[in-house]
Amino acid sequence: MSHRVLVTGAAGFVGGHCCEGLLEDGWQVIGLDNFDPFYDRSLKEATLASLRSRPGFRFVEGDIRDASCLGPLVREANAVLHLAARAGVRPSIAHPETYVSINVLGTATLLEVCRQAGLRRFVFGSSSSVYGDTTPVPFREDAPAVDPISPYAATKRAGELLCSVYAHLHGFRIAALRLFTIYGPRQRPDLAIHRFTRLLASGQSIEQFGDGSSERDYTHVADIVNGVRGALRWAAADQPGFEIFNVGGSRTVRLDRLIALIAGALGIEPDVKRADSEEGDVRRTQADISKARQALGYQPQVPIEEGIRQFVDWYRHSRG
Repeated sequence: MSHRVLVTGAAGFVGGHCCEGLLEDGWQVIGLDNFDPFYDRSLKEATLASLRSRPGFRFVEGDIRDASCLGPLVREANAVLHLAARAGVRPSIAHPETYVSINVLGTATLLEVCRQAGLRRFVFGSSSSVYGDTTPVPFREDAPAVDPISPYAATKRAGELLCSVYAHLHGFRIAALRLFTIYGPRQRPDLAIHRFTRLLASGQSIEQFGDGSSERDYTHVADIVNGVRGALRWAAADQPGFEIFNVGGSRTVRLDRLIALIAGALGIEPDVKRADSEEGDVRRTQADISKARQALGYQPQVPIEEGIRQFVDWYRHSRG
């Protein structure tokens, strides 16, 4: 059997890193991306420029809601890594219909095309946001996750449920990865670590939502890639099934400490302005990774202190 995977969202932050890792492992990678205007296309083109120079990579521009585009690509592959989605908690509150169209309809379309092609090996990129604000910390995969507090979170939970149905009805083997707050080189410019670094490096003040006590399970993108590797190995088994796995750092970091780490890596004193907490933001996230450790061989390797140093080094290099 060919070792070929279709990666949706291949030109994005996480997708690009996953493509690089899978190519290093010997996979042939078909990358799909529609260059959604959520952020600048030039950033995705820079990621693709590196990927296109590597043997075994092919790129197609297309939309996951377009079955006619997906069909030929799925028929070439023997596994799918589905990362394409409209991201962002806060923007989803303003434009919920866009998030439903891309994240729910797109996932349903891709699953159905896979069913028609006989492809049953599937890894779905979900989100820790599905746990909402009522799930006990650390989050376990067997928590109900029935109280998402943003449209984005609701669409990711809907994607999980669709995957579960296809495993039950059509014999798919699907790993749904609940990814925790991801950071690292090439991180999206709208995300906190990138935004704070950009503002602080240019001598501007930054806005801290809340009193700084909110906590996130920041996870380096290299650890995410290793989780994906493990999920693809798990999905290669012949037995149908659907399982959810937390892929996180399993360690919380307060917002005020995160800001201090970034400022320290830049060698500056931060000018912090306090603002009210925003709708859709959960107070604390933390992954229980026991299940992923046992089933996927997953173990995070990059502590936040080292990860922030790496990110700031990348930022300085990328800005000359």
